[in-house]
Amino acid sequence: MYIQINQRSTTPLYEQLTQQIKELVAKGILQEGEQLPSVRELASQVVINPNTVSKAYKELERQGVIVTLRGKGTFVAAREDYVVDPKQQERIKQQIQQLVIEATYAGIQEKTFAGWVREEYAKVGGTEHAD
Repeated sequence: MYIQINQRSTTPLYEQLTQQIKELVAKGILQEGEQLPSVRELASQVVINPNTVSKAYKELERQGVIVTLRGKGTFVAAREDYVVDPKQQERIKQQIQQLVIEATYAGIQEKTFAGWVREEYAKVGGTEHAD
């Protein structure tokens, strides 16, 4: 598993870790049922505090991306276990709204913008993840 943390980024370390693990799962690099490194192992690999890794794992578990089995480890959850968070969906919708406004003022056509969205879905494993 390849994760790269940017210590200079304004994004908190646990959020960087959370996003990168979600990306690895979305792209199929981490497969359903695959075991993740322990908190200590991952902390030593990416050179961050184990508490930061633990916080990221807890957030990923809350979202249903991973599951922790006591005494066995932490694993990538089955896709149907993912939690649909209405607040997260609303935040995404607002982000899209802002992007559409920016694209409009930049002269980017809807067709081009939609093409970019399709490209990004393709990069993370296609549109089968979409509702």
